[in-house]
Amino acid sequence: MKMKTNFKWVYVFFLLLVSLFSLKGQVLSDTTQLWQIITTDDNEYVGYILDRTAETIRFKTNAIGNISISTRLIKSIVKVEDSKLVKGELWADNPQASRYFWGPNAHSLKKGEGYYQNVWVLFNQVSYGFSDQFTLGLGTVPLFLFGGGEIAPVWVTPKISFPVKKNQVNFGVGALAGTVLGEESASFRIVYGATTFGDRDKNFNIGLGYGYAGDSWADSPTISLSGMIRTGKKGYFITENYYLSAGDESFLLLSVGGRVVWKNLSLDYGGVIPAGSEVDTLVVVPWLGIVIPFGGKR
Repeated sequence: MKMKTNFKWVYVFFLLLVSLFSLKGQVLSDTTQLWQIITTDDNEYVGYILDRTAETIRFKTNAIGNISISTRLIKSIVKVEDSKLVKGELWADNPQASRYFWGPNAHSLKKGEGYYQNVWVLFNQVSYGFSDQFTLGLGTVPLFLFGGGEIAPVWVTPKISFPVKKNQVNFGVGALAGTVLGEESASFRIVYGATTFGDRDKNFNIGLGYGYAGDSWADSPTISLSGMIRTGKKGYFITENYYLSAGDESFLLLSVGGRVVWKNLSLDYGGVIPAGSEVDTLVVVPWLGIVIPFGGKR
């Protein structure tokens, strides 16, 4: 009797193994998760997986209905946020959602995402998300390439982000620490905190930072107010503004412009306007920069 009982459990275990192997490579129908499939001939499809086997995926699209795609022809398949699908079109991610023209907000790069930023050829920075909460950047202005002797400012920009409420409130702390190669006692630092209200496409940021140069910290903080609004499939409106004070003098840096995003490139453009008691003439300094994203799932 005992042997029959043991045999019964062995038989049940065998059936379970057969079931697992028969389901290998299959995914149950899930019409709630949006996916993007890119094939080897660079065609892109956005929709929902009806069913999947080791050989074929049946896919429901809004544009051309239900289709079947051979898994041999699939180059990539990634999850897509519903908010990125607008009127049947997939809007590209903002490759620099964690930063405005120059200043950071409290959003972080996602793990494995990175970008290279260049402004007017001189300013160069590479940033990378080591986790969903920690981003590190390395930057330089290679003045020696433009007749500046052997001088070259270099810096690092670590930042930690703390999501308080997803897509609504983020808090971040970070620093910029650097030196000027070729100069003695030329180190500089900025430590800051930032609170960002909104998601990666539409947000408002309040920042507070203290600078350090030479052998002392600034007496007064620098206050920043910045914002970003997505205006369409490829466009953003951006404003980034700073209030600085030193003794009895105060100074404003105001900037306004936009960003155009493509799959593998984004372009920032705008103007920077200095204002204050010592500024008696309207001056608009043009801003032009590019960002090239890398890594991640784009």
